[in-house]
Amino acid sequence: MIHQKINQSIKKHHNTMKNIFTLLILTLVITSCGDKSTAKFDITKTTDIKAIKAERDKLVAQQQEINAKLETIDSKIDELTPEKKLPLITTFITKAEKFEHFLELQGNVATDQNLVITPEMGGILRQVFVKEGQRVSKGQLLARIDDGGLSQQVTQLQIQADLAKTTYERQKRLWDQKIGSEIQYLQSKSAYESQVEAVKQLQSQLNKTAVRAPFTGVIDDVITEQGSVVAPSQTALMRIVNLKDMYISVDVPERYISNVTKNKNVEVNFPVLGETLNSKVRQTGNFINPANRTFNVEIAVPNKKGNIKPNLTAKLKINDYTNEKALLVPQNIISENAAGEQYIYILTDRKDSIAIAKKIIIETGKTQGDVIEVLKGIENNAEIIQEGARSVKDGQKVQIINSKS
Repeated sequence: MIHQKINQSIKKHHNTMKNIFTLLILTLVITSCGDKSTAKFDITKTTDIKAIKAERDKLVAQQQEINAKLETIDSKIDELTPEKKLPLITTFITKAEKFEHFLELQGNVATDQNLVITPEMGGILRQVFVKEGQRVSKGQLLARIDDGGLSQQVTQLQIQADLAKTTYERQKRLWDQKIGSEIQYLQSKSAYESQVEAVKQLQSQLNKTAVRAPFTGVIDDVITEQGSVVAPSQTALMRIVNLKDMYISVDVPERYISNVTKNKNVEVNFPVLGETLNSKVRQTGNFINPANRTFNVEIAVPNKKGNIKPNLTAKLKINDYTNEKALLVPQNIISENAAGEQYIYILTDRKDSIAIAKKIIIETGKTQGDVIEVLKGIENNAEIIQEGARSVKDGQKVQIINSKS
C-alpha cells in the first residue's frame, strides 16, 4: 500500500512535468508553424528534393532550439524544487507495549486412565458382562474367568474353618473355667487361625477370576471374546478409557528450563478439530534426557465436549517470556554492518515533511512473527523510518510522504 502511494506521488509529479513540457513544445511548434516561409511551403505540391531537404533541415534546427530551451527550463525547475530528488520514506512512532514471546512445539494428547485390561489368572473366559461404548464404574464386574474348581475348594476350607472355630470356642470356654490343659486350648486356637488364613488365601485366588474396572470410564474396545483361553498378564481382554483427566505431553529443549515453568500460559490448537483453547503448564520434568537434551512438560487439557482423544496431535504456544513495556520494530527494516552490528534509521531535525536520517546502532531481543524487541538504542516515541529504510544513508535529507504510529 505504501509503495503504491510512493509510486502514485512520483507518477503524479512526472505527469505534471510532462504536461509542462508538452505545452512548451506545442507553443514552440505553433510559433514555428506561424512562420510565413513555412506556411508558404506545401510538401504535397512540390517534387523539388532540394526544397524538401532544406525544409527538413530548418525543422531540425527548430527542434534543437526547442530541446535547448527545455533543458534550461528543467534546470530552473530543479533549482526551484530540490525536494523532488529527496528519497521518499514513511515512518512510525515507537510506543511501549506488552510483548509476549511464545515457544512453539507439537505434542500428543495423553491420559493416565487409558488402560488395556489383562487377567490376573489364566483359564477360559467364561463371561463378558460389558459391550463397547458402555460406561462403567470403578470396581464394576467386567468379565469372569473359569476358576478351575477353586470355588469348591474355598467351600471345603470354609467348612473346616467353621469346625476349627467351634472347637476353639469350646476349648476357650473350658480353659476360662480352668478345665482341661493349656496345650489343648492353644492347639485349637492355632488350628482355627490356620484355617482362617487358608480360606483367605484361596479366596484371594478366587477373586482373581473376576475382572473388575480399575477406574470409572468407558469400554473403548472388547478385545477377547467369551470362550477364549486367556493367560495371566498377557492376554488383552478390553480397553477402558476415561477422557476427563487429559493432558498433553511434550519434550522441551533444555535451554528453556528456566522459562518454561509450572503455571505458564499455553495456547493449545488442535488442527484436526479446528479448535483452540487456553491452558497452563501443570507439571515440568526433573530429568534431562541425555539422548536429545530435553525435559518433559505436561499441559492440562479440559475436555468438556469429550471430543479430545488420546494421541491427538496438538500445536502448542508456551509463553516463555513477557515484557510489559517493550519497544517493537519490524524485522525487515533492520540492517547489519560489516562488524555484525544491527542498525536502523530515525529522523532528526524534522521540518514539516523534510527531515534528516540518522543511523542508530541497536541491540535486539526476542522475535515474534514480523516484529522484534529492541533492548537498547532507541527510546519511547522515537520516529523510525519504515518504507525506504534500506535506501537512505546516514545524514541524508529525506521527504516524509506518510507518517503513522
